[in-house]
Amino acid sequence: MEKVYPQKLKPGDKVRVIAPSQSASIIVKATRKLANENLLSLGLAASFSRNANEIDEFNSSSIESRIEDLHTAFADTEIAGILTVIGGFNSNQLLKYIDWTLIKNNPKVFCGYSDITVLGNAIYAKTGLVTYSGMHYSTFGQKKLQNYNTKYFKKCLFLDDPFEILPSEKWSDDKWYLDQENRNFMPNEGWWIINEGRAKGTALGGNLATFRLLYGTEFTPSLKDSVLFLEDDNFTANDIAEFDRNLQALIHQPGFQYVSGLVIGRFQQGSKVTKDKLLRVIKTKKELADVPVIGNVDFGHTDPLITFPIGGNVEIEAGNSSRIKFIKH
Repeated sequence: MEKVYPQKLKPGDKVRVIAPSQSASIIVKATRKLANENLLSLGLAASFSRNANEIDEFNSSSIESRIEDLHTAFADTEIAGILTVIGGFNSNQLLKYIDWTLIKNNPKVFCGYSDITVLGNAIYAKTGLVTYSGMHYSTFGQKKLQNYNTKYFKKCLFLDDPFEILPSEKWSDDKWYLDQENRNFMPNEGWWIINEGRAKGTALGGNLATFRLLYGTEFTPSLKDSVLFLEDDNFTANDIAEFDRNLQALIHQPGFQYVSGLVIGRFQQGSKVTKDKLLRVIKTKKELADVPVIGNVDFGHTDPLITFPIGGNVEIEAGNSSRIKFIKH
């Protein structure tokens, strides 16, 4: 299937905020205010979809409401980009109801992460539209670490030029939305080089446990000539054993032998995953013996985080002069 790259965002564009997973009602007013201000500083005017604030006993909304908002956002010619409110647990409920032709005929930026991994990869698989794993609307409501976040959001979604990512100077795994001022920041030790080597290919992935929900379905993108970007959070992988079996399940998928590289996002503290433990997991898998692997990269469920293209082209080098460079996005 031919890849389709959406037009880049530019100052003056309108973006639509939708809630295909958890409801916007869980986002407090102070966070919304700051998110709107940060988006405006990029020249983007945000509006909420009609059903974004609908909420049920699962902190989500009906499939019908979420599908309506997704379709309306893609069909609206005045909307240049779509941001998801936040993650959750149930966006895979939508897959059988999505009008893929509508999306293919109305390509535009679609960005989110965590549970949105399902939608980003499925859209790419079904339509060829390159989507983006990166900041939710709610992420823009974070007061600190925003410079790193928006730097890579702009590099990926505003510019056409290839760009390399660099490790952040500090990171956090605290509940920033409860206290924006008193944050716990830790120095970033940099990337973990697990397996050395070079690779290039199509960037795929996101949250590993969520990506797993696509296995064996028509919504799974081809793994051929891919570089997988994978992370897990405390909800879906609370220790290294859970990550291990999720990774093994991916290795068993058709076409995994054609995966050319692996980039692993930073683990949350609650997972207690260390470099040594991750090294042990990777080294015990013969299928990864010749695959370059870089860990502790700035994406996943800690802050800050990069934005990267699902379906875009990337090159990685793991070794003395390591780099991750997105060539086309």
